[in-house]
Amino acid sequence: MNVIAAPRAIARSHWFNQPPGLAILFLTQMWEIFSYYGMRTLLVYYMTKQLLFGQQHASLVYGVYVATFYFTPIVGGVISDRWLGRKRSVIIGAAIMSIGHFLMASESLLYFALAAIALGNGLFLPSLPSQIDDLYAKDDPRRGSAYNFYYVGINVGGLLAPLVCGTLGELYGWHWGFGAAGIGMLLGLVIYTLGARWLPPERPKARDIEPTARMPRDAMRKRILALLAIGLCVMVFRGAYEQSGNTIALWADVGLDRAAGAFTIPMTWFQALNPLLVIFLTPLLVMRWTKQASGGREPSPAKKMAMGAFVVASAFAMLAFVDASASGHAHWIWLAGFFLLFTVGELFILPIGLGLFARLAPAGHAATTIAAWYFASFGGNLLAGALGTLWSAMGHAAFFGVMAGVAATAGCLLRLLDGPVLRAEATNGTSSPEAAHA
Repeated sequence: MNVIAAPRAIARSHWFNQPPGLAILFLTQMWEIFSYYGMRTLLVYYMTKQLLFGQQHASLVYGVYVATFYFTPIVGGVISDRWLGRKRSVIIGAAIMSIGHFLMASESLLYFALAAIALGNGLFLPSLPSQIDDLYAKDDPRRGSAYNFYYVGINVGGLLAPLVCGTLGELYGWHWGFGAAGIGMLLGLVIYTLGARWLPPERPKARDIEPTARMPRDAMRKRILALLAIGLCVMVFRGAYEQSGNTIALWADVGLDRAAGAFTIPMTWFQALNPLLVIFLTPLLVMRWTKQASGGREPSPAKKMAMGAFVVASAFAMLAFVDASASGHAHWIWLAGFFLLFTVGELFILPIGLGLFARLAPAGHAATTIAAWYFASFGGNLLAGALGTLWSAMGHAAFFGVMAGVAATAGCLLRLLDGPVLRAEATNGTSSPEAAHA
């Protein structure tokens, strides 16, 4: 099939006014997210309660694992772009991750299991979302909101993960929860394989692109510098953001009154609030941005991302005040309020940033550029793991105050990048009109 015509042909088919390939992609990643968050929901509890790791040791293992999970896509993205192609990378990566989740059933294989999941993810993670842009023609008006819909879809997996894997692990045994995560990964692999006919054709590999189709050097330089700066800001932001699965989870266990009448809310259930709120809040925000765009008032991507970081900072500042006022035993409604603010901030920064990296990707380097976005998560999770060790060294209120400062710092830096990012987006991405559709 002609590479130029393929996106237009695919875009003519509708699935809720979106190409059916988008459904295949987000259903595949929905189950990958289910497996990842299902295991991640249990990991800190499993290490501290079952394996009897100390809190600081568990925090470092958690931080290194999640960071490695986002580091391997850099290597995997290069392998995908240059040799395997995106479809084979997804299939191989999903199979390896499934094996890793099932290895979690053995306590002695913990580190081997975590390594297998991170390795498979290196091929899977950059290769799946980098196919989204190819579902649309360059002038398709639906293209701008594609990553928002995709983000909603995969958060269904994030919603189900703590409810299914968390409940099984907490009530029936940790290994039941880990097994459910492995089954979810296998389901994602089956969906992707069966839905292959709806997916876009492979792009030419980086080494096969004609010199005339390559990006001009000046445009490349501006885009790389803009993406690097945005990535560094997101790295700082994630130092605070990733506490939701680490120290926030610990606070839900020891610093929170989880009683709702005669019922005690399981601590893992609070992890379901974030994806649930993503599902409900995204349509409202997209409607607001669409209305703003029609009046020429929609904020630029960097401004949206800065707003998101400031909102997350306010969420942590609220927890600092609440914990200090409640003397370490706050009502669970405050944690629900935290996740409301936290999710609004997340929607202003993470899907916006992912879409920005996809739009600025040079021809032949789609998976590698998406991998660069996730590399910011690598550094951010290392930072989050290191910051998490402060949990035992200072009061909880003071710790939340520090996290508010980290998120606010990221917001200030992102706001300063608005001009450079706009100039990078305005650069011509290809050296000829024909190449623009390659």
